[in-house]
Amino acid sequence: MKRIIAPLALALAATPMVVPTIPAMAQQLGQSDLAQVNAYIRAVTTMTADFSQTDRNGQTLTGQLTIKQPGKIRFQYQKGVPLLIVGDGKALTMIDYEVRQVQRWPIGNSPLGALLDPNKDLSKFGKVVPTGDPSILSVEARDPKRPEFGTISMIFKRDPASPAGLQLYGWVALDSQNNRTAVRLTNQRYGVPVADSAFRWTDPRPKGRSAGG
Repeated sequence: MKRIIAPLALALAATPMVVPTIPAMAQQLGQSDLAQVNAYIRAVTTMTADFSQTDRNGQTLTGQLTIKQPGKIRFQYQKGVPLLIVGDGKALTMIDYEVRQVQRWPIGNSPLGALLDPNKDLSKFGKVVPTGDPSILSVEARDPKRPEFGTISMIFKRDPASPAGLQLYGWVALDSQNNRTAVRLTNQRYGVPVADSAFRWTDPRPKGRSAGG
């Protein structure tokens, strides 16, 4: 079971698409869409949602996602999955309670960094990917100078009632080892109270430290 998830935080984006040269008008619209996504990321102070995660083998897990800006995130998996992924604002930590292992890396080294850093400017490393549906906005983000950080494609639904007029529908991510993971969100709630303690964790290693962060 645990091998289903291992790459999630590093691999949370569709296979990179080759986008043809587009007219100046379309480029301007793309910049406007990127600005709207930037506004969404900056407007979301907290969010909770149910998630469904599918890996490249088609295996699916569910759970609850909690986000608190800047940089805090928690993937609480369904009962019976001995794994937890937590971002404390500086690093992402994957805790595998079955084998008592902990992996940790800077948030900026993950595709999720594009979603969790309100100070990042997507116009510098993101592009709008045509979807064929004006109500759906897809933005692919990757750092061309650091391809090892992977790629994330964030999918939004246009929704006037949501922050900056967008509802985060999910994302698809690809890490540098080509591990592909798709995450779909439902029951999104914004501005809900979220305590910092939600991003702490128990270290399962022998003589473990009591909490992460």
